[in-house]
Parts: sequence; structure tokens; C-alpha cells
Amino acid sequence: AQDFDSPVRLVETTVAINDNRKRAMGRKVIAAAGGDVRGRKIAVLGLTFKPNTDDMRDSPAITVVQTLQDAGAHVVGYDPEGMENAKKLMEGLDFAKDPYEAATDADVLVIVTEWNEFRALDFRRLKAVMKEPVLVDLRNIYRPDEVAKHGFAYASVGRPN
Repeated sequence: AQDFDSPVRLVETTVAINDNRKRAMGRKVIAAAGGDVRGRKIAVLGLTFKPNTDDMRDSPAITVVQTLQDAGAHVVGYDPEGMENAKKLMEGLDFAKDPYEAATDADVLVIVTEWNEFRALDFRRLKAVMKEPVLVDLRNIYRPDEVAKHGFAYASVGRPN
């Protein structure tokens, strides 16, 4: 529509709102890290648009990672299937072989895509390898009380933490 000078305001507004929500996810991670991520390691689990695919189109992880990098964070990512496509699109992102390698020495662990693999994380193991036990669950796959009992600070979307 834009190519033919017939913009569709509803579609444009929807795209703008969606982009803002993705940036807000990045800001939520920064807030969970105490408001500053400069020089800190953030582990991002899930890089694809949705689970069970390697599709990166419109993946929120792209914007979340960029927001964190713009704030000075060192970001390490892991995705069960989307690593090769992510490498083509996400500059400056380091890649891990599994969630635990990504989490090693991380100040914050972020779940961006709700892969089944991330629904059964070993919290004892994560806490042992992380610098700080902070989990930001952008897909609400865990219950806050479940994460808290393992000694993690927990942030999620749209519910009290």
C-alpha cells in the first residue's frame, strides 16, 4: 500500500505497537538487571519467531538482543534450531551450544521463545553456573513460586513478580 501512496494506518499502527512491545521486553530485562547492563552478560534462550522452526522473520529476539547490546550488554544466545539463521541476522551476538553454556557466568537469563526444551530447565544447575540467579521469562512458561523456591529473582510479563 505504501508503494502506491495508499498507506493503511491501522496496519502501520499495529506494526509500530508490536515494535514498541519488543523494545519494552528489552527494557524489562534491563530493569531486572537493576537498571544497567553495561558490561554484563545476558543469556538469551530462544532466537526464532516461534518454537519448532528455524524461522527468524519478525522474531522478538532480534529487537530484544539489539536493545540489550545498545545498552552495553554482552549477549550470548541459544536456540535449538535457529542458530544458523540467527548468525546471519544478529551481529555481535555470541552463540552457545546449549542453555547451560549460554547461562555460564550470566547476570541474567532471558527466555524469549517458548521451546519445550526451556520448560524443563535444571534450576540447580543454572544457579550453579550463573553469576547472578535472575530469570526473565518473557513467555510466562514458569510459575513465579516455582522459580523463587530455587533462589532466583524472577520477572515475567503481565503478572506480579
